[in-house]
Amino acid sequence: MKKFLAEFIGTAVLVTFACGTAVVTGCNGADPSNGAYALTALAFGLVIVAMAYSIGNVSGCHINPAVSLGVLINGGIGFGEFILYIIAQCAGATCGALLLKFIIGAENGLGANALYQGDVMKSLIIECVLTFVFVLAVLGATSKAANSNVAGLVIGGSLTLVHLLGIALTGTSVNPARSLGPALILGGDALSVVWVFIAGPLAGGAIAGIIWQILKDRD
Repeated sequence: MKKFLAEFIGTAVLVTFACGTAVVTGCNGADPSNGAYALTALAFGLVIVAMAYSIGNVSGCHINPAVSLGVLINGGIGFGEFILYIIAQCAGATCGALLLKFIIGAENGLGANALYQGDVMKSLIIECVLTFVFVLAVLGATSKAANSNVAGLVIGGSLTLVHLLGIALTGTSVNPARSLGPALILGGDALSVVWVFIAGPLAGGAIAGIIWQILKDRD
């Protein structure tokens, strides 16, 4: 239960602080020159760094169903544990979104994602590619105990990287739980397209897990 509580807390913190930063700074993906754009990307990365070094030794700090899927494919967790991780992550993200709504209101979207140019297929491909890069970085950084001192920094930096590109496109999900929480609270358009930001990241996480199976050092 400690693992699942850690995943709940970590995902709640991600949504509250990272999505919250996007809202309070007025991040607009249509204007990448806006300082809020870089601040939001950095906020997502810094949350991962903070959580990696606080709950990483408890649950592995997945706080993302796509990461958990990649870890499952590589034998890091069992299927039952995988399901419980997802439940904890989605519950945490929803509570984080509720807290954001209570504190700052839902008028500015709670950091929800949107389709790129209204195109479902483009949005799916974007999320799949971004998540593939992120999850592959996670699997590589955590593959050896010797990397433990720097893994959190590598993972946080990787999440910042994919946000620097993805915010202008879909708002960057790469995390089904992070997208589902705000969408459930907002409803409407955000909820109607949230399946894209569940399917795309899960596909990217699965591909990363399979590719890492091929690349990883068997020793």
